[in-house]
Amino acid sequence: MSFTSVPTKPTRLNRSQLFVPGSKPELFDKACKSNADIICLDLEDAVAPQDKEQAKENVIKALNELDFGKKTISVRINGLDTHYCYRDVVDLMEQGGERLDLIMIPKVGVAADVYAIDMMVTQIEDKINRNKKIGFELIIEISMGITNLDSILTGSKRIESLHFGYADYAASVRMRTTNIGGSNSDYSILTDETNGERNIHWNDMWHYPISKMTTIGRAHGMRIIDGPFGDFSDPDGFKSHARRTAILGCEGKWAIHPSQVDLANEVFTLPESEVQKAKDIIKAMREAQESGAGAATLNGRLIDAASIRQAEQIIEQTKLIETLS
Repeated sequence: MSFTSVPTKPTRLNRSQLFVPGSKPELFDKACKSNADIICLDLEDAVAPQDKEQAKENVIKALNELDFGKKTISVRINGLDTHYCYRDVVDLMEQGGERLDLIMIPKVGVAADVYAIDMMVTQIEDKINRNKKIGFELIIEISMGITNLDSILTGSKRIESLHFGYADYAASVRMRTTNIGGSNSDYSILTDETNGERNIHWNDMWHYPISKMTTIGRAHGMRIIDGPFGDFSDPDGFKSHARRTAILGCEGKWAIHPSQVDLANEVFTLPESEVQKAKDIIKAMREAQESGAGAATLNGRLIDAASIRQAEQIIEQTKLIETLS
């Protein structure tokens, strides 16, 4: 490991994050009773401009009155380029009580965006003597955000997680697609002719930003969360989409419909077979070290100290799920 350590962040279970429009308070109680690890009450894209103020009142009332149990509660505020943003922060902080855990900041482009929200939150926490410190979630969904990601994560010590926003990212870089996540038949290659046939291989057009976000985000100790999958009538597509981001390093995914919550929990809870494999690796390496060897073999494969670190991550995440779910 490097002599420079990765910063530690608050430990939260974040396999599924259910989004609920602030303008639809009739859905709040259902969200409370869902299996979602985190509930995000949304004041931004899911709320029409004429409904913004009422949505905020609904959210503040919910924070003060609803029983969310042990779920983590987040609110997505409006962007810094709108006149709603500062009042969202002030009103939520001053009127929302202690139940709010996280503020989600959309369309972050530079470190100063996060710094600006931190300044307001810190001053309000001090003014009202708030006991629980607010954490930040950042949505990386514009080209500026991907480009400046490493510096953005120095903008505040409150940042806990990064989330990828498919639709706004696609618009930002002018991708020729209207999909919110998922695949596109145009992003494919045609193989050379073999026996008179040519095959089409579809590729993952979201691989670069997700991979960059996981690599840079983990260097700063962040949770990395996959964003929305727009077609909530396609559970198989959702799970396929989630599995590929789990392999890349994401530990959870958005649910924009209640039906997606259990799908996300399923994908981001490792199967017992994988957990047992991790335990077997640790056991085999312990036995090898006791005999003076630096590496070992397990089921015909080499394992070494790096294998232990991989296995420990799996076991740690499994223990977290067992403890907090």
